[in-house]
Amino acid sequence: MTTRQIARGLTLAWLAVLCVGTGLARAQSPDIGTEAQREAGKVLYMKLCSQCHGEKGDGAGYATPNVLPKPRDFTSGKFKVRTTGSGALPTHQDLVNIIRKGMPYTSMPSWPGLSEEEVSNLAYFITTFSADFSNPEAAPKPIDLPSAPASTPESIETGKKLYEENGCIKCHGTLGRADGPSALTLKDEAGNPIRPANLTHSWTFRGGSSREDIFRTMSTGFNGTPMPSYLEALPPEQRWAITDFIASLSDTNGPGYTNLIVARPVQDPIDLAKGAESFASAPVARFPLLGQITEPGRSFHPPATSVTVQAIYDAESIALLVKWHDMRADKTGKNSPSLPIPPEEEAGGEAPSAAPAASETEADPFADTTEDTVAPPAEFSDAVAVQFPVAVPAGARKPYFIFGDSQSSVDLWFFDLARNEPLQFIGRGSGDVAVNDAGDVTGVASYSDGEWSVIFRRPLRASSGAPFTPGQFMPIALSAWDGSARERGNKRALSVWYSLYMEPETVPSAAGPMIRTALIIFGLELAIIGWVRSRLRSQARNEIRGEGRPQPAMGS
Repeated sequence: MTTRQIARGLTLAWLAVLCVGTGLARAQSPDIGTEAQREAGKVLYMKLCSQCHGEKGDGAGYATPNVLPKPRDFTSGKFKVRTTGSGALPTHQDLVNIIRKGMPYTSMPSWPGLSEEEVSNLAYFITTFSADFSNPEAAPKPIDLPSAPASTPESIETGKKLYEENGCIKCHGTLGRADGPSALTLKDEAGNPIRPANLTHSWTFRGGSSREDIFRTMSTGFNGTPMPSYLEALPPEQRWAITDFIASLSDTNGPGYTNLIVARPVQDPIDLAKGAESFASAPVARFPLLGQITEPGRSFHPPATSVTVQAIYDAESIALLVKWHDMRADKTGKNSPSLPIPPEEEAGGEAPSAAPAASETEADPFADTTEDTVAPPAEFSDAVAVQFPVAVPAGARKPYFIFGDSQSSVDLWFFDLARNEPLQFIGRGSGDVAVNDAGDVTGVASYSDGEWSVIFRRPLRASSGAPFTPGQFMPIALSAWDGSARERGNKRALSVWYSLYMEPETVPSAAGPMIRTALIIFGLELAIIGWVRSRLRSQARNEIRGEGRPQPAMGS
């Protein structure tokens, strides 16, 4: 090989190294947009986002005291929903996706009305709050997220075992109802209380509810929270197995919210001792619950987000079965729809849930301890209530849904779940709720695996309250109080007015009238046909007779 050839080879080698190096540098360049894009994003941010996330991006906006979970502190550089590894920054597309989709059942809404350019500019501006986004060494790199294999009964069963073995039940509970022994003690990295996801309510999942979304969360974890990444701890097939088990816990069709409860008639007298068994024939109606944010004593983000109701009635009584998920059964303390909320508690936003003892609070919230951390008893008990107008509405007007009003009062069936029996109240507004216990309402309550089941029973025609009549629609509204969240009085989850329909015991069959009508029409048709045929025969006979009769002569 000549000297010239050697020199040429060395030159080509150096050029290759330079090209590779340039390519690597280019690949690792921070994707933070242009100055014009960031400035455009800033205008949108100040208008739409600063109220919660703060003008400095530190999560300290003026709405922050009334927001749970707390708004993201962008200055920390830690984001929950990502396609990158644990502790890593999100990609630009990750930021775009979360802005576009929002975070379900939090104060972070989706923004479907923004253009692609506006969402992208917002994402670029968010990167200005943390210097990490400008650091080439911290450039985000998406992890490998393989396509979803088919879910099988075997993978679900394997996932259930792995779910238990890897400690998921400590936070999410055995059945995924967010009732694990550590659920009430969880905090994020900033020390704010945080709730585990209710895995049976996939429509509430942050970051999406598809199997691919669940697998991504299993792989990346949620930065800054007790939810870890299992990317290194479990191989993909095991993460998919847990994903399949989690997906099996929830209805894939979403919550299926409705606005109607159908009360089914039953032949046997309603027996409270039989519990939910008596309601097997009644359809399940699910209603959303929202925070009471209108009257003093507000609750902006109550733990209970929905409730299911079933209804039956016999010859004498009507009964309602109300179910909802709760992280713990709080049967200590007391509760009442008329308990006052100190102004300073509302002014400070959400009061903390039952907190761990001091020694536990100081412990690492992310530590994998062998013993479960359990929160102390709550000061207030759990409770639930259903309300009806005192009189059946004659028109469209209903009482005010927050405990009635001075013109239209409500009959409130209230169950303090620290007691053995429900009470009745009459409500003429949130500031005028008084006991009206006529002894008409009875009930039973039970708690199992993160779910309350409460049955109310009342005579169809009682000494107090509106009568229930088959074939009738009756307005109904519901409320739920979580003692661990210090809910009582006006501070609670509640619904707007829905309807309860008393399905008649014997529903007239549509076939009978249809058959009778068809027979009548058929009979009329036969009669008409017979009459027409008779006329035609008579006319034919007359014509024949006319042809056989002698005709008169001409001129006669």
